Amino acid sequence: MHVTSGPYAPPAPARELTATSADGARLHIEVHGPKDAPAVVLAHGWTCSTAFWAAQIRELAAGHRVIAYDQRGHGRSPASPACSADALADDLEAVLKATLAPGEKAVIAGHSMGGMTVMAASARPGFREHAAAVLLCSTGSSRLVAESTVVPMRPGRLRTWLTKHILGARAPLGPVTPVARAILKYGTMGPGSAPHMVEACARIVHACPRKVRYAWSKVLDLLDLDHGVRELAVPTAVVVGTADRLTPPVHAHALAAALPQCLGVIELPGLGHMTPVEAPDLVTGKIRELVTTYATIKEGA
Repeated sequence: MHVTSGPYAPPAPARELTATSADGARLHIEVHGPKDAPAVVLAHGWTCSTAFWAAQIRELAAGHRVIAYDQRGHGRSPASPACSADALADDLEAVLKATLAPGEKAVIAGHSMGGMTVMAASARPGFREHAAAVLLCSTGSSRLVAESTVVPMRPGRLRTWLTKHILGARAPLGPVTPVARAILKYGTMGPGSAPHMVEACARIVHACPRKVRYAWSKVLDLLDLDHGVRELAVPTAVVVGTADRLTPPVHAHALAAALPQCLGVIELPGLGHMTPVEAPDLVTGKIRELVTTYATIKEGA
């Protein structure tokens, strides 16, 4: 399912638990690091799993309590017929409630659909109770299909139609072959991505069930979370790769313009959509910086 050696091999969690969402969906959660350390919550993207954050978990767990969970239908969280932005928000609230003490603050990092999860939950009481700061990696709030550059043509109805049918394809991805790696690299990663990065991402994406991939593609096609961006009232940093074909930099700059407390946009030259894998040290460092500035436990607190 995922690579078992190297920097992208998922480390063993200190403990595992299951949270129950508002509609009864069960969510698999991993907790890494010391139980009294400052908390970080990681929300992965479409077709991924907790394994996507392996590099961040390995580096942060020494001095942070790192909480990673599988979005519904992904990884070890069972599929649910309810696929919607509201369901993503319900799920994040359930994870925060299950893993954090009342009033405890955490830095929440979301990649792609994980960032959309944060935007969907931004006005929820459970989110506002626990969010100290946010990192949005390679994400957008609306017009995801129309702005995608996966299809190398000028913007317009034809490109949008083709993109919708490519991203929403029902066909199984099959085994990870050289051709499959090349397709995944083109669509989701920068041209200079190292083979071990491509392999790690391909293993994770290909493990996502076909029906789950298709169901969430329909949600992303119609997604409009512009209102959620305006409600995200905590310090928020934005990271994007300049070669991101799925959520190009136009999204990052739109987010920055609408966020109430944007800390700036970090553009990573030549990198694609999988920024936590393609630039692991930078993403980890940004999370650590947000914790130090906004969520460090104070003496006597």
